[in-house]
Amino acid sequence: MTLKIPFDNTYTRLPQRFFSRQNPTPVASPALIRFNTELATELNITPGTKPELAAAFSGNILPEGAAPIALAYAGHQFGGFSPQLGDGRAHLLGEVVDTKGKRFDIQLKGSGPTPWSRGGDGRAWLGPVLREYVVSESMHALGIPTSRALAAVTTGDRVFRENGALPGAVLTRVAASHIRVGTFEYFAARGDKDALQTLLDHAISRHYPGCETPLEFLTAVIRAQAELVGKWLSVGFIHGVMNTDNTTISGETIDYGPCAFMDVYHPQTVFSSIDARGRYAYDNQAHVIVWNMAQLASALLLLMPDQDQAIRDFTEAVHAMPGLIEGHWLRLFGRKIGLEDARPEDKALITRLLDIMTDEKADFTNSFRNLPLEEPAYSGWTTSWQARLKSETGVSARLQAANPAFIPRNHRIEQMIDAALAGDFKPFERLLTVLSRPYESQPEAQDLSRPPQPGEVVESTFCGT
Repeated sequence: MTLKIPFDNTYTRLPQRFFSRQNPTPVASPALIRFNTELATELNITPGTKPELAAAFSGNILPEGAAPIALAYAGHQFGGFSPQLGDGRAHLLGEVVDTKGKRFDIQLKGSGPTPWSRGGDGRAWLGPVLREYVVSESMHALGIPTSRALAAVTTGDRVFRENGALPGAVLTRVAASHIRVGTFEYFAARGDKDALQTLLDHAISRHYPGCETPLEFLTAVIRAQAELVGKWLSVGFIHGVMNTDNTTISGETIDYGPCAFMDVYHPQTVFSSIDARGRYAYDNQAHVIVWNMAQLASALLLLMPDQDQAIRDFTEAVHAMPGLIEGHWLRLFGRKIGLEDARPEDKALITRLLDIMTDEKADFTNSFRNLPLEEPAYSGWTTSWQARLKSETGVSARLQAANPAFIPRNHRIEQMIDAALAGDFKPFERLLTVLSRPYESQPEAQDLSRPPQPGEVVESTFCGT
């Protein structure tokens, strides 16, 4: 059987200044770690042999119809604007239309330098590739909009990072698109109104075909991002690098660098080694996404003939976003404590539980999964909670459906990476299997629901570039 990918590329039809045409750099001896057959079927991809898959998804050969490009974009990184970033180690092979008629990008990550590499090697090492594979597939299983992993390949080459020479790898990522807030910022910073209008038209056609104006588009992106961040908060997820170049127009989670799921609950939890001031801490994510949408609004101003009116309209749309996020937060956390439709007054009950969890240094995931909690510290809260539940039905089923038993815990990911570096990919495969059904009890996998023991706690996560 020969690998066939039914490419139907549209981004390459945009003006040349949107991207650089660039082939991946071949690697020494690619070997397939894993191919996501289920996802491939959804994307109408016909798999080939393992050697063929390894060659294609390492960049050593180009499947028929591929048109590799590296995308141009800018971005605010930790609040500071970088007018030129772009894909420094990624190649967008092309686009496919899935079995439901939805369009997706197929991108290689870690596939060599591009004109946007800024002196980098354009490569990835094995650890971050496995991390993104596991976490992105876990997010999908949790019901959270996300890019997905189609394949992971080792390269046979070594890459050099702070801790020395490491085995190289390439991830194949699938996303609804790779258009970012930073893509709009790139053309706005150059005053390129024609390119900005072309980008807007393309993004609307691809993601929000019902929109007719920049304001309607901005409002649609705000709604998608508000729902996304609400879902992050509901599972204790911390992105780690919520820069505008990592904020998609589609409303998907993308770029799993120093991301992490909380174990012990604290609203200001930070894992990213590069987030020294906690800009992207767990509880700050709801504020940062509003700031990011303000940057999108600022970029779109270039297209507006009446700037004063546009500023008023855009400001109103952005200022409405905290209320949208809070609405999603209340709905999702209400379901986490068994409420079908949480009311505004339920916020105090949820917040009180979170405050107790903070004081008790409680595990976020297990505390919600195991409600009611029997410890004395929760007794007063439990009494109020059970009084509130008297009018509810189907509480037990709702609690299980809203609260995962399994998340990709940081210490398990690190153990998986260590095993893979020693040539053992069984922990990787086991995590993928268990995390594909995160809401099921799976008694045989209870060790994966255990919080880290002393000596296993992961204090920091790293970008991997």
